[in-house]
Amino acid sequence: MPDNAFNVIATRHGTEAQRAELADRIIRNAPQPGVHACAVPDLVLVRADEPSQPLACVYHPSLCVVVQGRKQAMLGEDLYHYDPLHYLVVSMSVPVTGRVIEASPERPYLCLRIDIDTQAVAELATQLASSPPPAQENGRALYLARTDASLLDAILRLVRLLDTPDEAPVLAPLALREIHYRVLSGELGARLQALCHVDGAAQRIARAIELLKARYAEPLRIEQIAAAAHMSPSTLHQRFKTATAMTPLQFQKQLRLQEARRLMLMEGVEAAAAAHRVGYESPSQFSREYRRLFGAPPRREVQAALQNGAAMA
Repeated sequence: MPDNAFNVIATRHGTEAQRAELADRIIRNAPQPGVHACAVPDLVLVRADEPSQPLACVYHPSLCVVVQGRKQAMLGEDLYHYDPLHYLVVSMSVPVTGRVIEASPERPYLCLRIDIDTQAVAELATQLASSPPPAQENGRALYLARTDASLLDAILRLVRLLDTPDEAPVLAPLALREIHYRVLSGELGARLQALCHVDGAAQRIARAIELLKARYAEPLRIEQIAAAAHMSPSTLHQRFKTATAMTPLQFQKQLRLQEARRLMLMEGVEAAAAAHRVGYESPSQFSREYRRLFGAPPRREVQAALQNGAAMA
């Protein structure tokens, strides 16, 4: 057998063993379906025992690695499938519609989410011997890359710290730093590095998004958002829509509806009160727009979500 063929087989067996160990550790630390925070900083475990209905939610800058099962995310009209062979990078906060498409009680969907530390990325970028070629800053805020053994190895060392939480404060930052390095030095390195360009388009759009997140309940004009991003209104409109598949004001509307849903699900707030708290003056307009996004009027959709245990998973 040629050496290169032997190496391919050995690598395949190695990654399968890594995924098997990761699956075992996630199941032990996430015994029930849902989203599970961890003692290890910046790490969240996700489990689903059955396929889910499409659910609108907000993805924040993160690295999403599927260990078992499959999921899809839709941003605008673009569909992203991620599975044990591919990881998803979220470069800035965006409202998406996601659903688990492969899961069962015997083989649950298992995923881990790691927050992206842009400061760590910037520091690592300056230390790379050769920087990746400049990225085109006109792409979507989501992108996929193929998972490899070196990235899985660093992730596995991070997840192992769940069994030794006393060591996590010291060792987790080292593992997280290597994970950022593996992504930065991989095929998506240029896309990730674009986030660190202080005056780059990606950073300007990120500033606009932060303003919308902080002031989602307030009436905002496109000129205010453009000023925060140091762009003209027309340039902001074009580049924002390219990155997020929606205009800034459509983005704000989705943030309002997402927060209203959270208030109703997690805090038991009535629909009219939730609508008012997120900036709606008209309950009927709120109900129409909520139904358009989530597929049912507020009260009915929230009751169905609670019955299905799908509140925030």
